[in-house]
Amino acid sequence: MKGITILLLLLPLLSFSQIVGDDEVYLGGDRIEAKFNGGGIENFNKFIQEQFNYSKVTKAGRMIAAFTIDVDGNLNHIKLVEMIDVDSATELIRVLNKCPKWQPATRGGKPISVEIKYPMVFKYH
Repeated sequence: MKGITILLLLLPLLSFSQIVGDDEVYLGGDRIEAKFNGGGIENFNKFIQEQFNYSKVTKAGRMIAAFTIDVDGNLNHIKLVEMIDVDSATELIRVLNKCPKWQPATRGGKPISVEIKYPMVFKYH
């Protein structure tokens, strides 16, 4: 029986982009990225690994989910940019919908909404 391995890319939080609001151009400096359970992407990866039912993935491939962390830390506006099949996509959406609040990103000490693109790669070995 073939096994399946998941490779969670560790850079999805680096793909943040300003979504909502002020028509500003981000020039760096005072922006602090969103945090998950007091940490970075490692904590979010752990949450996904613990909650995701890997039996729903039946073939190798890549899924990319995009979602927004709003100013209150809620994960919303979930969409799949790329998916393997309906069952694995449904499972990823299920897990993202049960995600606890994040600490929102801030700029100038004020919370801002950010979009995250989160890739998951599944490989058979």
